[in-house]
Amino acid sequence: MALPDLSQQVAMTTFRSDNLHFSVHHIQFSLPATEYCHWNNSTDHKGSIRVNSIDPFFMRNLYVLVLMLLSHAAWAQPAADGDITISVNNNQQQALPLASVALLKFKDSVIVRTRMTDSTGKALFDNVPPGNYLFRITMVDHITQYAGPVQITSGNGNLPLSITLLRSDAALQEVTVSARKPLIKFAPDKTIVSVDNSITSTGATVLEVLEKSPGVSVDRDGKVSLKGRSNVLILIDGKPTYLSGSDLSNLLSGMSASQLEQIELMDNPPSKYDAAGNAGVINIKTKKNKQQGFNGTASTAYQQGRKQRSIHSLALNYRQGPLNAFMNYNLNEGGSVMYLYALRRYFDPGTTNVNAILQQPTKMEFRGQNHTLKMGLDYSISKKTTIGLLANGFYQYRRSNSQAEAEWLRENGQKDSVVNSNGTGSLNWRNGTVNLNVRHSFNASQELSVDLDWLGYNIKNYQLFQNVREGLYGYKESERGEIPTSIRILTGKADYTQRFGETMKMEAGWKSSRIRTDNFAAYEINTTGNWELNHNKTNHFVYTEYIHAAYGNFEKQWERFTAQLGLRFEHTAYDALQSGNPLRKDSAFSRNYSSLFPTAYLQYKLDSSNSFTISGGRRIDRPAFQNLNPFELIINKYTSQRGNPFMLPQYTWNLELSHVYRDWLMTTLSYSRTSDYFAQLFLVRDDGTFLYSYGNVGNRQNFGLSVSVQLQPASWWSLNLQTDIIHKRFKGFVFKELTPTITQLNANINNQFKLKKGWAAELTGYYITRSQEDIQEVVDPTGQIGAGVSKSLFNNKATLKLAFRDIFYTQAMNGLTQFKDTEEYFEVKRDSRVAVLSFTWRFGKSFKGSVKRRGSADDEMQRAGSGS
Repeated sequence: MALPDLSQQVAMTTFRSDNLHFSVHHIQFSLPATEYCHWNNSTDHKGSIRVNSIDPFFMRNLYVLVLMLLSHAAWAQPAADGDITISVNNNQQQALPLASVALLKFKDSVIVRTRMTDSTGKALFDNVPPGNYLFRITMVDHITQYAGPVQITSGNGNLPLSITLLRSDAALQEVTVSARKPLIKFAPDKTIVSVDNSITSTGATVLEVLEKSPGVSVDRDGKVSLKGRSNVLILIDGKPTYLSGSDLSNLLSGMSASQLEQIELMDNPPSKYDAAGNAGVINIKTKKNKQQGFNGTASTAYQQGRKQRSIHSLALNYRQGPLNAFMNYNLNEGGSVMYLYALRRYFDPGTTNVNAILQQPTKMEFRGQNHTLKMGLDYSISKKTTIGLLANGFYQYRRSNSQAEAEWLRENGQKDSVVNSNGTGSLNWRNGTVNLNVRHSFNASQELSVDLDWLGYNIKNYQLFQNVREGLYGYKESERGEIPTSIRILTGKADYTQRFGETMKMEAGWKSSRIRTDNFAAYEINTTGNWELNHNKTNHFVYTEYIHAAYGNFEKQWERFTAQLGLRFEHTAYDALQSGNPLRKDSAFSRNYSSLFPTAYLQYKLDSSNSFTISGGRRIDRPAFQNLNPFELIINKYTSQRGNPFMLPQYTWNLELSHVYRDWLMTTLSYSRTSDYFAQLFLVRDDGTFLYSYGNVGNRQNFGLSVSVQLQPASWWSLNLQTDIIHKRFKGFVFKELTPTITQLNANINNQFKLKKGWAAELTGYYITRSQEDIQEVVDPTGQIGAGVSKSLFNNKATLKLAFRDIFYTQAMNGLTQFKDTEEYFEVKRDSRVAVLSFTWRFGKSFKGSVKRRGSADDEMQRAGSGS
């Protein structure tokens, strides 16, 4: 008989009959240390075996003994059909309704059927065919338990089986968990990606991990979309980044995937989250543990594409008594290259007759390094009160060089003139955050947490462009700019939770934030050999914003229904000042507005195989701070970018209906409508140069169908597949009324193979058909294939991984942008085809649990970027 994986926890299992009561309490297996086993008897014939540490020979003998005793208990039941009744209780022996109980085949863990416990905490499995089985019991906020094996033979009666589920916080202190998490877990309210379990994510950046996550796409500018919708609220450990555009892309590109534990993708988050982000929330969780004693992980990786890059990280943790201290450091250094091509066609007004053509191939090279440091302390003042201090630091330095050739052609394709443009730039980025948090549990049902956060960013950009035209009308000109940005953010929040038994929960909270950003752009131009200040582009912009929010959330569970209702109120006020210069007067603008954001979630469990969920809510997207700034950023000689101080927030209603079948198939229908939809605008000036800006253009509707599959075709093969079909309708006015529609397909697949002798493999891929995110721009199909292998070494203390990403070099971004009497075809190719070799060493004690700290700056960090 095949033995199950003994690295997993076995829950307390109890068999009852008139003459036997036998219990096995939380059997834990670990490396050999001291061998001992206790058998305790009492007058009611209850026995318990608690094994703390067993060598392999003793473990096998004990396991055979347990099987014999369990088999005897099963045979001791009265003769009847093959029925089993499961009773699920908490650690206070109170019945737990709505727990999910899965009957698994003992040989390969294939699910036979599932049941939900009733109001008395019981689930009946009737007419079970003869064989050996395991049980898996799961419930929200409780640790998953496994029970068995149980043998069913013809003539068995109804076997009563009693299970105790521990709450997650209690279980962390009582149970050793060493089971491997699934790479991707689909649920009606969220999708969870366990990044640490992905072989192909080794050596990748956070942005690269996101673009191959289910339902996620990243455009040519690094903007993240979820199920075809942009404006996602991105959190890091529950804290917003306060960045957008290129600044957010730079941050995510500078973070290594080795820092991450998991990524949560939420389409309709509850009201305790900020209402920002019409597409939902992406919460990026970094690693942190609370192991006893001193322990850590060190890793290094080397990546080779067209350029080389190396990633090094060190994580240390010390816990003794009430004190827990941790430190994570990451260094990412190396280079990258990007190839751009733009072909612009200028038409006679109102016709399709070409009067001029501009083609511009560009090569951009980058080199730099990123340093990330995270340190924290948690101290338990008492069993009910814990205080914590968390500090983060990020430093990035990057230099860039670009070479471009702008070739002007006549309408017949003949060359007219050539302008060579060379550019250099540098980025110096420093930011730090400090979080102070207090958590107090009044009792088992009431909890209060308070967080204070301070965040600071200092970002310095430097640009230098030199343009040279040869020939009769030749010229030479240079332009340079220094663009420092300072951002200061202070937030505070309090969250209160009240539980009413096991089936009812109420949450309420408050949050306030103050954000101040100071931007200065100083441009100089040189056409005569002397540098002169360019007042047309020089700018000083100061922006101050206040957001105050309060929310309430109520959740109730019945035998078949689970309902959650929430309401969030947010008030926003801001003041902005643009300083003047000799060519422009001072200007100031202010705005304040308030709104309510309801959320609702209702789940109905039809039977043990089918459940239905409907959820909806209203969300807001505020303009990024820098997108309100009317200063101009140079991209190249013929392209620049500028903000719009008259932008308004956009509002979105989201609605989803989901069906889950036997925990392996999930189907979702979705609809969203956005009013005052703002988008990136592509405008043409009188001199033929392009201006990228932002504005409210109209409304947008999304219709979606998602199918998610989790299968285990074989005991060594796990498969995850998600397919999203999205139909979009736009209606807005730019230079004329535009009403484009498009239907696109996003597909993501991941295969994991567990091989023998510590070997594992992975094969992943994603594909996106022709798509559209902005009202003026359509992107051609794109995708990539990745593969990797890993080997566990030195008694699982080390792991060696080799991964390949974008094997066939298909992750290109090609598309077409429509302007007034102009169109531009573009191509973007990055250094995406790479090979990565990594080595990870783990030292210290075995994993026992993790604690996540959610701060008061949880929901604003998205909007402080330049938007470039």
